[in-house]
Amino acid sequence: MSGSNDSSALFISDLHLSPHAAGTVHLFFDFLAGPTRNAGSLTILGDLFDYWAGDDDLNDPFNARIVAALRNLSDSGVRLEFMAGNRDFLIGEAFAAAAGLTLLPDPVVRDIGGIKTLLTHGDALCTDDADYQRFRAQVRAPAWRTTFLARPLAERKREIEALRARSEAEKKIKPMAIMDVNTTAVVAALTEQGAQAMIHGHTHRQGCHAHAVAGVSCPRWVLGDWHADRGNALLCDSTGWHWLALA
Repeated sequence: MSGSNDSSALFISDLHLSPHAAGTVHLFFDFLAGPTRNAGSLTILGDLFDYWAGDDDLNDPFNARIVAALRNLSDSGVRLEFMAGNRDFLIGEAFAAAAGLTLLPDPVVRDIGGIKTLLTHGDALCTDDADYQRFRAQVRAPAWRTTFLARPLAERKREIEALRARSEAEKKIKPMAIMDVNTTAVVAALTEQGAQAMIHGHTHRQGCHAHAVAGVSCPRWVLGDWHADRGNALLCDSTGWHWLALA
């Protein structure tokens, strides 16, 4: 076991790891070998991978490297948790077992430093983007998942890559505002879950915002995306909540 601090928690999201993002992968490995070793837990709030076509792709050499690195961290005594994002929602129990992590539902409420905190990837809060929400509902349906995963792996990869290309093209013409979270949806989620704070990713707009819920100011921490030369993590420990800049 490592000398991890059980009271400290790290949160990251939107790394978009792929064989074509060597700089980001290197930064991630450095992060796993460094700051995480002193933490009690690491929670990944989605989009760890650029895409995930199914757990039958675990033996791919690139995927195996990522899984081995996560397993090494888990075996050192750091609690490892993962919540699916819009790019890797097909991650399943086989991946979790291999990496030594726990899969989280979206959303989930956790006590973080004595604060009831809502954890979510964040895409479900982008309610102004009606087209995306329809697509999300379709691909998150259990029947769709079963049917899609029954198809050959190579075929699944081709379709996902085509969908990703189309999505990137659509982003260029969508208004920026509809790709952010809807504040009414944020307040509704906090209220429904009885939470006092929120942590999410997805929008790539790192920052901290305050929302009034029943007369109480509730912080919403937005995790940023990672790049070849920089990343970010949110650290919650006995001294408070802090950003970690990674480079």
